[in-house]
Order: sequence, then C-alpha cells, then structure tokens
Amino acid sequence: MSGSFQGVLSILKAVSEILTAGVAITAFSLLLYALSFNLRDRVARSFAIIMLCVVIVFTAEAIGMQAGTPEIISFWLKLQWVGIILLPAAYLQFSDALLATTGKPSRGRRRLMIVVVYSISLACLMTLPFNLLFGDINLTAQPAPFFQANVLTDLFSLYYLGMMVISLWLLVRAYQRTKTPTSRRRIRYLMIGSAAPAIGSFPFLLFGSDIAARHPVIFWSVTIFIAALVGVLIILMAYAVAFFGVSWPDRVIKERLIKWIMRGPITASITLGLVTVTRRVGEAFGATYTGFVPVVMAASILLLEHLITIFGPFGAKWLFLDQDDREMNMLRALEDRLMTRSDLKQFLEMLLAAVCDQLQSPGAYAAVFSGAEVDQFVSVGKTDVGEAAPRQLYQVLAENGNHNEWFQWGGDTLIPIVEDGDGSFHLIGLIGISRTGGQVLEPEQITSISRLTHRAELALKDRKAQEGYLQSLQLLRPEMDYLQAVRAVGRYSVEPDMLMENDSQVPADMSQWVKDALTHYWGGPKLTENPLLKLKIVESALQEHDGNAANALRSILKTAIERLKPEGERRFTGEWILYNILELKFLEGKKVREVAMRLAMSEADLYRKQRVAVEEVAKAILEMEDEAHQDGLTAD
Repeated sequence: MSGSFQGVLSILKAVSEILTAGVAITAFSLLLYALSFNLRDRVARSFAIIMLCVVIVFTAEAIGMQAGTPEIISFWLKLQWVGIILLPAAYLQFSDALLATTGKPSRGRRRLMIVVVYSISLACLMTLPFNLLFGDINLTAQPAPFFQANVLTDLFSLYYLGMMVISLWLLVRAYQRTKTPTSRRRIRYLMIGSAAPAIGSFPFLLFGSDIAARHPVIFWSVTIFIAALVGVLIILMAYAVAFFGVSWPDRVIKERLIKWIMRGPITASITLGLVTVTRRVGEAFGATYTGFVPVVMAASILLLEHLITIFGPFGAKWLFLDQDDREMNMLRALEDRLMTRSDLKQFLEMLLAAVCDQLQSPGAYAAVFSGAEVDQFVSVGKTDVGEAAPRQLYQVLAENGNHNEWFQWGGDTLIPIVEDGDGSFHLIGLIGISRTGGQVLEPEQITSISRLTHRAELALKDRKAQEGYLQSLQLLRPEMDYLQAVRAVGRYSVEPDMLMENDSQVPADMSQWVKDALTHYWGGPKLTENPLLKLKIVESALQEHDGNAANALRSILKTAIERLKPEGERRFTGEWILYNILELKFLEGKKVREVAMRLAMSEADLYRKQRVAVEEVAKAILEMEDEAHQDGLTAD
C-alpha cells in the first residue's frame, strides 16, 4: 500500500475511534439523564437499560482499539459482547413498556416473554468465559481483531434478529394506538432512534471480515457513518423518552435536555477529539507526549462552556421561546429581583450600618411590621432593646397622629416607616438609632438619614408586594401541579379515567396549614404565623377584628367548621362525626383520649377521621376564598 493510502486509513481509523468514544460518552450522559429525572417511569427505566448496553458496547470497542496485548484485547471484546447479549431483552422490555403506556398492558404473555428472554441472555453471559458463543479470537485480522463465528454464533444472530423484529412489531402497535399528532410524532422518533443502537451494536465482522479486509476504506467509512448515526439517533430517542414520567411543560423538557447534551456529551466529545488530534500530531513529529495535550483539554472545556453560557439563551429563545418570550423574560426578571427574607435582612443591616456611620451611633435597629405583629427584627452594633420592644413601640407609633415625625424614646431616636394608601398612613416598619436622643443633627445628616429611610421604605413595600405574589403562587401551585400531572398522563395515555384521578384532592400544603392553625386555635405561632393569614378572606375579616390577624383567621376557621355542621340539633351520630371531632378536639381543646371516649371510637380511628375533617375544613376555606375572589371580580 502507498504512503498516502495508509495516511487515509490512519485518519479514518482515528475519526472512527473518536466517534466511537463519543457515542459511549453520549450514551452514558443520556443514561445519567434518565436516572436523574424520570427514573420512576417504566419506559424511561427500560431506555436506561438500552443506554447501559450501548455504553458497554462502544466503551469496550473504543478501549479495545487501543489495547496492545492479546489478553487485554480479548477481555474488551468479551465485555463488548455483554452489551450485545443484553440488548434483545432490553429492547423487548422497552417496547412492552411503551405499548403499556398507550393503554395496552401485558396480560401475562409479554411479561413471561421478557422473563424468558432475560433468562436466555443470562445463559449466554455464562458462556462468555468459555468461548462457547463464538470461536477463537483472530488478532491478526484486518481491519480489526474479532471473534470467529461458530454454530452458536449463528443461532444467537437469528435470536438477536428475531427479538428485534418482535420489539419493532410492539413499537408499531404502540404507534397505531396513539391518536394525537404529537404522540405519533414522538413514537416515530422512538422507532427511528431505536434502530440505530440495534444495528450499530451488532458485530458484523463475524460475517463480513473478508469484505472488510479487501476494502478497508469502505469499512472504516461505514464504521464512521454508523457511529455518527448511532450518536444522533440515540439523542433523538432520548428526546422522545424525556417526555415520559415528568410533569414539566414541553418547553422545560426540551431546554433541559438540550443544555444537558451541550454541556455533557458534546463538550466531552469535542474535547476528546481535539486532545486525540493533538496527541496524534505530536506522535507524527516524534513526541510520544506533548505538553499541548493538557493545555488543549483545559482550553477546549473552558471555551465550550463559555460559548454555551453566552449563546445558549439565544438558542433556547430561537428553538422554544418565540411565542412565550415576553412572559419568560418577566418571570426571569422577577427571579433576579426577588427580595427574600434573608435579602431584606442583609439590606436593612447595610442601611443601619450607614445610619450608624452618619450619626456615629453605637448601634441601630429596624423592625418590620405585619399588621400589629413584628415580622422581622434586625439590629447592628450595641442597642438597648430586645425583640420584644418593637411590639410596644408599634402601639406608641400607631397612636401618634403624624406618622412622618421622628420620635424620642428613652435615649433612642425612632423613625417610623409608613405606607401611604387611600389618603391614610399605614405603619410598616421603624428604624431606631441608639443613644441619639439629645443629639442635634446637622441638615446634611437629616437629609442623609431621610434618604436612607426612604430606601428602607421602598424595600419594605417591595417585599410586601412580593409576599402577595408568592402567596398567590402558593395558592396556585396545587392547581398547577394537577395540570402538569394531567399533561404528563395525557401525553401518551389513551385512558380517559387516568386524567380524572385525584381531581378533587385537597393540596397537602393547604391541609397542613389548616391543621397547624387548628392546633394553635387559641393562640400560638402556628396560628399567628400561618400562611393562611395572606388569604383574601382573612384580610377582609381584619376590619371586623380591629386589625388582629389571629382573631380574623380564628373566625374564618370557625366559619369553615360551621359549614360542616349538619342541620338540626347536635347529636353524636355518624352524620355529625366530623363536626364533633373538630368541635371537641380543636375548639374545646379536649385530649385525644377524651374525644375518642366521647365519640366511642379508637384513637387510631379518631386520627383517620380527624384527617378527613381537616381536609373538609380546607375545602371549605378554599370555597370561601374562591367566593371572595368571584365577588371581587363582580365588583370590578
């Protein structure tokens, strides 16, 4: 052979090695993706087994190409056969799981066939150490070493082909049972994508070694094509599988998978290719190792990650967010600008430190009010007040006619922070400056302190508005979770009953909030700090209870319980059981044993019925809240 011909073969072989390793990396990354995000789904689990087989086959092939001794080459070729042997069973399990999602579960025959096929695979695996499934290894064969075929190899090949045909038949049945265009399109992706690992993993050198030896360029070109095709089609297959078992919107699934592929297999494969080329170029110039290898590796990883970070959002916008760009930008802006409790604490500490520097005060403090309660207390330096003092200060400040005036309280200067609404002032916080009661302030100091106080006012108003948004999201989350669950079921399933399951369940968070509030019905943090305080019906009831949020929530709970009260005179019958549990356990505060004895039931039965009663109260509160919103819409 001429030198140029050998050079072409070397290039083709190097490209084949890079692509083979790239397929192994891609399959391993997709295996991790399936295990990380939708492992609970049967289709995704079956897909993970197929990816595991692909990883074994292509990893063993990539490493075996570089092996030097006969023992090592034999080991990696046998390991490659582990993946090949398991593939038929994995494909059968995958196609059966996909058919089951379309409302055609196995009645025993397909399940039995899967068990039989896995048993055959196990038996074949046990023959590998003894070289029964194939003949001796041919190390000098061109273009690559391979095991020679025997009778069992022929039988296994027929078995391999038969299982793949059966799996394809099940996939076609699944395709025929899907009704929507979206489901049909994704099943087509699965059918096309699943063909590549099945074809690309089979060792065709067993039967075509003579042709490969006579036409090495064609062999390596076909190998490159198959490796590239497998890499692309397993990504297509993973894309279709990614929608199984998850309740995220399609946009989120696509964006997450694209980022996973870009940052994982694509970055790793390109880096591996560049490092391999660098090493081969070094070897061509007589250097067995070149210092450029680690430089190229580090530079390529950093550069690729940088490019993905810079251009990734534009790609996502182009692919997925054309119609929802405005809404997504608003949500991302809210996330970037959201002020959490910790953020507010840090911001107030920064302002208080600036106040202390301006007035040379040893300390300062700030209180954030929610109604008449202290929601947050922050202090810096040395102060003479504790967290209980602001509760007293609220009354002092609230009784003052002009909320904009600074106050002297002992040796401290108090600055109220108010919210102007509907022509009246609402106290939302205060700033206290320690040991400045008799200090005469310069005009510049007053201006600076007023500017800092205004910043604190903006922060508190912003935080208050954001709490309203967050509370709305908390109330919407159960409905959003349910709709996402319906979306997840409805992607492929044709069983309408599955879409109606759990339609009337009360959100777990709501039930827990109601239970906490009832537990501290007569006072306690579970009542005074309960998320239910943000409900519209509770805020509306504040006027009737002189601004006392705890009393307002207590009245709402009482009203909800009264809605469960049957008509007529109170009795201890089955019709009254839920109301009696709520009345005795929470409103009257009786112990569990007393309530159980009074109602003639076991404590275990009492707990079960109490959970039902709490859920009924939660339902009643949700109905009251919905009625309040409807009344508000009507009024508008």
